[in-house]
Amino acid sequence: MTGGTRSYELARRLVQAGHEVHMLTADQVAQTSGLDWRISHEAGITVHWAPIEYNNTMSFIRRIVSFILFAMRSSIRTATLRGDVIYATSTPLTIAIPAIIASSWKKTPFVFEVRDMWPDVPIAIGAIRNPIAVWLSRQLELFAYNSAVKVVALAPGMREDIIKKGISHDKVFVIPNGCDLDVFRKKSNGLSPRDEYVWLGKRKMVLFAGTIGFVNGVDYLVKLATEIASHEPDVRFVVIGGGREREKVRELALQQGVLNRSFFMFDQMPKRELVRWLQAADMVMALFTGPSVVWKDAVQNKFFDALATGKPIVNNFNGWQSKIAVEADVGIIIDFHDISLAAQELLKYLFDDVWLQGVSTRSRKLAEGRFNRELLAKQLEGILLDVYQSVKSKHLKNSNL
Repeated sequence: MTGGTRSYELARRLVQAGHEVHMLTADQVAQTSGLDWRISHEAGITVHWAPIEYNNTMSFIRRIVSFILFAMRSSIRTATLRGDVIYATSTPLTIAIPAIIASSWKKTPFVFEVRDMWPDVPIAIGAIRNPIAVWLSRQLELFAYNSAVKVVALAPGMREDIIKKGISHDKVFVIPNGCDLDVFRKKSNGLSPRDEYVWLGKRKMVLFAGTIGFVNGVDYLVKLATEIASHEPDVRFVVIGGGREREKVRELALQQGVLNRSFFMFDQMPKRELVRWLQAADMVMALFTGPSVVWKDAVQNKFFDALATGKPIVNNFNGWQSKIAVEADVGIIIDFHDISLAAQELLKYLFDDVWLQGVSTRSRKLAEGRFNRELLAKQLEGILLDVYQSVKSKHLKNSNL
């Protein structure tokens, strides 16, 4: 399906390593109704699908309702399943609820993965304002950390933030997002967009693929495309994705006169369909807006997908992934406030073919080393096995008393 694939990619590697994996998730395109769960088998993973509506065009309140509904439904579902370790990956923070309940009910250890710092982010952007809701969400956060045997964060800064909340440093580990080389390095079976679309051809192309939401600030890309069109009208900007701000971005592009001229928009698509666009791109954009808590430890899929395909990543924020890109010389940071300056910075590198070619080699080192999904999955397996062995040893010790 569309969206992030971290859970799937890690889970299927756990299956390949010989483990049995059951995954509980929301069925965004529900094929059942009422309280029925749908079960399928994906790459050896037994997937339990709850028919709960969720998409990025929903209001924050409607999403919260979906989060709570899923927490309630999956809490009941876990009562029917047996396992040695429970792994809950957030966001949303409410995903900790069924994990905590199952952990307590079944006396099974619980490992908590933090993909975004909730509730810090929604509080910072004003999505959670009610004092009682703020207090409750912070209490749930701390309860989740303290209930978990171990905590997995996606970036070093996240780990530091969690430790600052009073969690022991030896309990928190970092396993970042990774590069799926088996997906992106091989040649796509689909027709290249450069052959499919006359407006693209051999022209330079900058790609944004992801959620078009409030914190992404994709209107920035419209302004950038407008500025660049006056200097280099043949440069193409492509946006692939969906979200609450999609129509707003489209309307702005229409007003600026760049829509379907130098700025093109497509609906969101599964990653394996997205591969051909990434392989055709000259640069990949990563965008953020809002307070620093939103972007300082960003670990976006598009960053790792760009590395996997050997494409430079252009960031308009000075976060963790942005700094890595600059240090490894596989990407740049362009000015967030000054669009004219940002356009100059982007064009300087976009037309530097020597640099573009060198990025492919340099990004491969990161993709095959530090951010290799195979190695990261091994790290996760080690953590889960350690948890399992610790509990097993404890039970054995207690039985001998």
